[in-house]
Amino acid sequence: MIRRLITSGSRFEDEIGYSRAVLDGDLVFVSGTTGYDYATMTIAPGVEAQCDQAFRNIAAALDQAGARMADVVRVVFYLPDRADWPPCWPIVKRWLGEARPAATMLVAGLQSPDMKIEVEVTARLRSTP
Repeated sequence: MIRRLITSGSRFEDEIGYSRAVLDGDLVFVSGTTGYDYATMTIAPGVEAQCDQAFRNIAAALDQAGARMADVVRVVFYLPDRADWPPCWPIVKRWLGEARPAATMLVAGLQSPDMKIEVEVTARLRSTP
């Protein structure tokens, strides 16, 4: 069984002690991912921009594991404000419309008040493209 830790370079991973993603066999578990741009360690103020950036961060982690967004089988969304959920729907569909994974949305507080959404996914590597 292959087990590999994947990092995004976020300071949070080192400071807190977790990985952006873990490849374990044919499964890729991507940690809850927010809208931070890890290159600049900045976060946009709006939920739509944060949602899109979270998916860019997730796609980068999946790519490091040899997976793609179409391989996502499960997604969980966390939002502090349920009113922010509907504006994210078109963004979610653009990123996950092909995969159509099992999904859950929860209303929950996040680590910082600046964070409007956190997205966690599980993907399964395909044996054929």
